[in-house]
Amino acid sequence: MVGPGEVDEDLEPETKEECGKYGEVIKCIIFELPSGPEDESVRIFIEFKRMESAIKAVVDLNGRYFGGRVVKASFYDVDKFQRLELAE
Repeated sequence: MVGPGEVDEDLEPETKEECGKYGEVIKCIIFELPSGPEDESVRIFIEFKRMESAIKAVVDLNGRYFGGRVVKASFYDVDKFQRLELAE
């Protein structure tokens, strides 16, 4: 969705609002990787209240263009997410 150095204070609330179209969002975490490919340098993690909402979001958002970039939406290991191991 955004590249390195493009994360600003509006990204989290805008992402929560957009994802809120699929269901109640519990948490939104913006995580910047210090190294690695540019298209994976910023990761956005969304936790939904209901699994059905997460499924709808992944199906709808994966492959969608946002800000000239292709969104890669997928599920992430719940245990790693809860431990904030977000660089995997």
